[in-house]
Amino acid sequence: MATMADVARLAGVSVKTVSNVLNGYPHIREETRARVLAAVAELDYEVNPTARSLRSGRTGVIGLAVPELGQPYFGELADEVLAAARRHGVQVFIEPTGYSRERELEALQATRRWPVDGLLMSPAELTQDDAPLLERANLPLVLLGEQVFSPEVDHVTSRNLEGARAATELLLRHGRRRIAVVGLLHKTPAGTSQLRFEGYRQALAEHGLEIDERLFGWADDGWHRGQGARAIARILDAGTAVDGVFALNDALALGVLAELRARGLAVPEDVAVVGFDDIEDAAYSRPTLTTVDGGRREIAEAAVELLCRRIEERAALRARRPVEVAPPVLHLAQMRLVERESTPAPQG
Repeated sequence: MATMADVARLAGVSVKTVSNVLNGYPHIREETRARVLAAVAELDYEVNPTARSLRSGRTGVIGLAVPELGQPYFGELADEVLAAARRHGVQVFIEPTGYSRERELEALQATRRWPVDGLLMSPAELTQDDAPLLERANLPLVLLGEQVFSPEVDHVTSRNLEGARAATELLLRHGRRRIAVVGLLHKTPAGTSQLRFEGYRQALAEHGLEIDERLFGWADDGWHRGQGARAIARILDAGTAVDGVFALNDALALGVLAELRARGLAVPEDVAVVGFDDIEDAAYSRPTLTTVDGGRREIAEAAVELLCRRIEERAALRARRPVEVAPPVLHLAQMRLVERESTPAPQG
């Protein structure tokens, strides 16, 4: 295996110069930089990440803690985070927390268990009472989700309320008035589900419609296809008239589509359906699913960029270099409606 000294000899420079080139030191002549990089390529030299970590105090790795990877949204979000991290020159350690408060709290102590410089985290079980723990996290932290914990912590999230309101308004524009909402959780007083429900409620109120709890589809066991199918089945089995469904995520909506099809109900003629998240399967369901694109790619890119900035700020502070630390950020990704076959075709 080639060493840095081998690269230096082939390039005709010092080991220190090779180190400066590999670490991106700016004050290197282009001719020298090119000669070093050519030697690196010829010798197939690989930087020892452990040695670099010991010298710099950095690992070049960030953590991503999400509730699960089996839910399509989180799997696709992880792919986007990996892609964004590669563009920023860092690697990602992924930890599914399994909807466990204990494992989410463990993730906040990531540097004791994982070799990471900072953490992206999508909490599902932490509550407002845990805000002080988030504020005192022992590493740079960016939350993926609603700013329901603390304004002192960076958050990157979707416009959940606005997106849900737009989804419900679309159904209302098509004349639907008996709109079920699928995916409600008894145990969650705040967060994504509550914000999406609030968007649904606001849209109904703007059209002069009262909330009808017979149209509530509960999904306390998770936002998966099976829960969506069972939730709409319970509503229909109770004899409740339904002409539209807003599902709080696409996996739930896919389950709704399957149950409606099994009952011989036509979509969108009998029941129009809208989901949320625009996962890949939404474009290939039968019929294809109208949904809200919450800006997953933008969320991943913004979160990785923000976390890398926080890591640099902390490194500068530790090295006592001058640095301007930006105030906490709340980044709301852009959202858009993606109309497909599960709602009537746009007029005109």
